[in-house]
Amino acid sequence: MIEMLSLPMMQRALMAALLSGLMAPAIGTYIVQRRLSLLGDGLGHVAVAGVGLSFLTGTAPLPLAITVCVLGAVAVELLRQQGRATGDVGLAVLFYGGLASGVMMAGLGGQGTGALSQFLFGSLTTVSSMDVQVVAVLAVLVVLFCVGLWPRLFAVSADEDFSRVLGLRVRWLNLLVVVLAAVTVTMSMRTVGLLLVSAMMVIPVATAQNLFISFRACLFGAMAFGATVAFGGTVGSYYWNTASGATIVVCAIAVFLLTWPLTALRHRRLAVLERQEQEQHDEQDHVICEEPPHSHDGYHVAIQHGDHVDYLHDGHRHAPHGDHFDEH
Repeated sequence: MIEMLSLPMMQRALMAALLSGLMAPAIGTYIVQRRLSLLGDGLGHVAVAGVGLSFLTGTAPLPLAITVCVLGAVAVELLRQQGRATGDVGLAVLFYGGLASGVMMAGLGGQGTGALSQFLFGSLTTVSSMDVQVVAVLAVLVVLFCVGLWPRLFAVSADEDFSRVLGLRVRWLNLLVVVLAAVTVTMSMRTVGLLLVSAMMVIPVATAQNLFISFRACLFGAMAFGATVAFGGTVGSYYWNTASGATIVVCAIAVFLLTWPLTALRHRRLAVLERQEQEQHDEQDHVICEEPPHSHDGYHVAIQHGDHVDYLHDGHRHAPHGDHFDEH
């Protein structure tokens, strides 16, 4: 372990992996909440188009990949908001159009599909100091937005109509989510790769949902799991001589499977809490007490019901109303 950490290459790789492990689950929590778990895959394919364009123009891959991915994500989100394309259609356009155009432009630029492999599946050993600095800056921004705006982003992800009633800027918050997702995908292409980054946006979130109930706990739990499996997968890839991106994802799946049985315990706990809450509600709103006889039919048990009293008679409740009784 000490030998590995003494290598500058592995220091950069671990730093980049940890940053990706934090920001991917952070934005992935909102993606999962919106039931768009495959959005990361779609954005990854759009980023391939940016990489292919960089090969064609002879420029740096990262800036073009970010630009193309953000533009594609914004375009699909605007179409979805205007009702001109469903989420499934938008994802299909992202999948096939981005991947095909990226491979085609890489070929036109004199690069084959082999040149795309380090971006498709990740290559931590090629991460430079400049790459780490860029990833660090953007990771801080993504995490700050995801944590600082979590009540608003959660409200929009859970129920857009209700969020509009609350006065939230739903359109801009939705655009913010897809832009952050696009940035996260492109920044993770050197760690887990464009084809596997969606796994880091979904699996740690699913793992946190196995253990935690509240959304806030799931958010921070997913980030903790993401950082843990990113570190473990990077170390494992060094000792096992395996691909870093694939090893990180396999570690994430292993942790998810270990926590899966705890889902039943969480559901049982929820059921107990709901039952206790219902019992407390019943005790507050329906306090059984004894009252003197009333004119309906002798002596009956009185039950407090809100601002009036119901009288129990043959399994039915009656409430006095003027000169008669109403059945409740």
